[in-house]
Amino acid sequence: MKIFIEEQKFNQPLVFIGLFFAFIIVSITTFQNWEVISNGSIGAKTGSISGIIIVLLVALLFIFLKLKTRIDEIGIHYQFYPFHLNSKTITWNLISKCYIRNYNAISEYGGWGIKFSYFKKKGKSFTTKGNIGLQLELKNGKKILLGTQLKDSLQKTLENYQQKIT
Repeated sequence: MKIFIEEQKFNQPLVFIGLFFAFIIVSITTFQNWEVISNGSIGAKTGSISGIIIVLLVALLFIFLKLKTRIDEIGIHYQFYPFHLNSKTITWNLISKCYIRNYNAISEYGGWGIKFSYFKKKGKSFTTKGNIGLQLELKNGKKILLGTQLKDSLQKTLENYQQKIT
């Protein structure tokens, strides 16, 4: 396989169940106190409604979050939308090592998403779920982990480009 393309989303049911319950709790709390809030200051009204708005914005963020990975003859391209509006490219000549590995998102990076290792030697990670990733070790000493759900396809593509890593 010459080109590898993967798109991952935060689509785990538990994420949305948690957000749904947060919305329900915030909404119930707001509307139970609505009489007090409606007679209160503008600040009290704004503060109460803002809880609902924040939960909805977080839900929207999770709906739109997307990790895109592409591997081709130029190098490895990744984009964690909406934080990266354009894809980031790491050309093959900048990579000293490139391999698939198992990782523990919580103990190594503090969770999924865009994370920085508590231990500088682990580098950055861009993940949405799971425990398998593409580990990049760059010639400048930096490390980047890109999560994947397509280990076998990724491995086949990497085999085509190992000779480009010098």
